[in-house]
Amino acid sequence: MPEVEGLVTFLRDHAVGRVFARVEVGAIWALKTFAPAPQDLEGRGVAAVSRHGKWIDLATADDGPHLLVHLAKAGWLRWYDVVPATALKPGRSPIALRVRLDDGAGFDVTEAGTHKRLAVHVAARPEDVAGVATLGPEPLGLGLEEFAALLRRRNQQVKGALRDQSLIEGIGNAYSDEILHAARLSPFTLTGSLGAEEVARLHAAMGEVLAEAVAGAAGRPAAELKDAKRAGMRVHGRTGQPCPVCGETVREVSFADSSLQYCPRCQTGGKVLADRRMSRLLR
Repeated sequence: MPEVEGLVTFLRDHAVGRVFARVEVGAIWALKTFAPAPQDLEGRGVAAVSRHGKWIDLATADDGPHLLVHLAKAGWLRWYDVVPATALKPGRSPIALRVRLDDGAGFDVTEAGTHKRLAVHVAARPEDVAGVATLGPEPLGLGLEEFAALLRRRNQQVKGALRDQSLIEGIGNAYSDEILHAARLSPFTLTGSLGAEEVARLHAAMGEVLAEAVAGAAGRPAAELKDAKRAGMRVHGRTGQPCPVCGETVREVSFADSSLQYCPRCQTGGKVLADRRMSRLLR
């Protein structure tokens, strides 16, 4: 969410007031809607840019259609002050969508992963997209009592709860690792077992980690946001490195298509989590 917020701020500064000159689809699998069509954006002004969880929303003037993009795990937005003149050719290129604006600037939406989870929607309203309509509340500004009530909805592993977009919007794999490290909680702790003090600690950590990351992303060019994110991580993506809090070696648990990182001393009482699918604390 912090990097998406950074992209939204960047687009708000660079695209609002401009006009969609041309919208080219490079990967038909990424386009999840057929009406309105991408070409229905052309000739319309960009009226506003906003964020819904991890969705980027470019709204057009006069209640026109919205361009909504979910970058998923391996997607990104590449900005050009001058878009390449060559027409986008569908094929094996990582470019899923190219947007040209009337001043010559624009951006590509790219997908570098193998699972192809990036999603592009053109919709009359953001709520017409199921992934937006089912989002939970924003994490920043979420009160402690409401947060506690959300965790009580069902008993599940706390990392999964933080990543559940219908529960709380915008928190992904990386920041859930960072929040749990700051809260000194195991990722496999069940939400039903959390006491009031632990819930308060988790709530405070969520606010602090995300607010710091959003502040770090603010004002940065789109090209710098990923590097800024990596530089700010304490445990995520730092397997084998020392924990910046206690010096213990950061450990990892790998799953089929993702992994999590944690500090045993800070989060699991020194116990190491078994690195296998459906991992649980070693006993």
